[in-house]
Amino acid sequence: MSDITLMLDAVERGEAGASENLLPLVYEDLRRLAAARMAQEAAGHTLQPTALVHEAWLRLVGDGAPTSWQSRGHFFAAAATAMRRILVEHARRRRRLKRGGGEAPLNVDDLDVAEPSPDEDILLVHEALTKLEQANPEQAKIVELKFFGGMTNEEVAEHLGIAERTVYRQWVCAKARLFRAIRHPG
Repeated sequence: MSDITLMLDAVERGEAGASENLLPLVYEDLRRLAAARMAQEAAGHTLQPTALVHEAWLRLVGDGAPTSWQSRGHFFAAAATAMRRILVEHARRRRRLKRGGGEAPLNVDDLDVAEPSPDEDILLVHEALTKLEQANPEQAKIVELKFFGGMTNEEVAEHLGIAERTVYRQWVCAKARLFRAIRHPG
């Protein structure tokens, strides 16, 4: 059993100091996942990988957070889900502010039209992924693990207990469905 698995078991049992001992073991992997995810964002994103890791950590082991993980892969899948939720919440918060947030309206003639922001892209992916979750939960989980968790096909296959070839086929199909949902919303 790996050190990470032993520490995850200790956290689940509620041992004192277990979560503090777990952090150094998983921090670099979480930072790598966050950096990989943030690298896919457009330049100028206000959320940094370190902040994303810290927020995800608080959600994973903070007060009242459920701490039951079956394996290292399950822990990192939970981290990917937490990162997805954080990015979506961040994008929604920024969009609310961008759309007014209680401020006086601006004259549209004074504004420059720009490309969609990274936050809007995250929301588009999230909305398409939510639709995919309803149609095909397995494909949605594969997308979440790969897109938000930065996992390889091999890691996803191991976590979900399916063949790597199945992950590849489902990933190809899911990407096509997401692309279609993003290009033709509604």
